[in-house]
Amino acid sequence: MRRKRLEDVKANLSDLFELPREIMLNLPKISMVGNNQLLVENHKGVIEYTPQRIRVNSTVGVIRMQGADMKLKNIAVDDIIITGEIRMIEFIG
Repeated sequence: MRRKRLEDVKANLSDLFELPREIMLNLPKISMVGNNQLLVENHKGVIEYTPQRIRVNSTVGVIRMQGADMKLKNIAVDDIIITGEIRMIEFIG
């Protein structure tokens, strides 16, 4: 209950000061370029990595990407760039 109230306060402050919600609430942000490149920001680490499936941990659960010839092009503290043929993105909460 207390955590939900804190999240509500953060969301309201984000709206009031016109700040991006993904920063205030530490939510993952996903950006795609076609189906060839994917950027995941605010991640919590890579759980699984194969050319057909990549699973990334986040504050809202696991984000699973499936496709073909996928590669982790860049891994940084708070963002990951994935390249290859991305066929599906799924949130597992």
